[in-house]
Amino acid sequence: MEEKSRVLIIGATGKLGHHLAKFSLRSGHPTFALIRDSSLTNPERAEKLRFLSDAGATLLKGSLEDEESLTEAVKQVDVVICAIPSKQVLDQKLLIRVIKQAGNIKRFIPSEFGADPDKVQIADMDYKFYSRRAEIRRLIEAEGIPYTYICCNLFMSYLLPWLAQPGLKTPPRDKVTIFGDGNAKAVFVKENDVAAFTIATVDDPRTLNKALYLRPSGNVHSMNELVEIWEGKIGKKLERFYASEEELLKKIKGMYSVFVFIKLVTETYGISVYGQVNGGHSGTYLQNSVACCVIWLEEK
Repeated sequence: MEEKSRVLIIGATGKLGHHLAKFSLRSGHPTFALIRDSSLTNPERAEKLRFLSDAGATLLKGSLEDEESLTEAVKQVDVVICAIPSKQVLDQKLLIRVIKQAGNIKRFIPSEFGADPDKVQIADMDYKFYSRRAEIRRLIEAEGIPYTYICCNLFMSYLLPWLAQPGLKTPPRDKVTIFGDGNAKAVFVKENDVAAFTIATVDDPRTLNKALYLRPSGNVHSMNELVEIWEGKIGKKLERFYASEEELLKKIKGMYSVFVFIKLVTETYGISVYGQVNGGHSGTYLQNSVACCVIWLEEK
């Protein structure tokens, strides 16, 4: 039996990162987690680390700002997966330099896990959210580091628990606001599913130096369809209000995160994900103890 790659997870106490570490362990990969000292004093993070340690993960102290600890960690593994918060995406620059200098990494999966930054169209409204990711891609490619980019679209936990209704914590039961015409389709995924498919790429040569798009057909819905699904569950029709693009743009200026996500669903995702992904060079299936799903691969 071929030996499994050794995997380093950076960001293992985060929501996605913890799932990545768990699936790496379940899949039989020797799994390492780079952790800050502060994680050990945070009760919630410390509990996650205890779980991973008990499951067989090796915990390595270090940070993305500490070249020595990064070098020591990178030299122990074959694959590096980064799952850090969006605002820290440029902090991967030192890691990329260390990976280049170490010369032993067979694959680097940078922190993206969203829309393809090279294709998303949101007209300078994202506060450099995607341009930073594109900058990291160009650096990886310029250094000749083997990579896989995971384009998983939208995590359903960001919008679906409140049906994209700002100010609510649960789905509405009387009226609902839909931005745009509500017909643009988006792909909604769960963190644990994304983690499972990400780990499935680790030793798969078909996904090396490619962007990988996760698009389960059953997870593709428009806002109108999501409202209909919710109406079916509560047995009641909601009063629908349609807000124009101009109204949405005004709200984006006042509240970045929530409304930019809605903008992506109502307009950008319908173009960059559902339309352009079909231009990928090939399609394949990943079957590694994971339910089958169409995976689109695109050469970079």
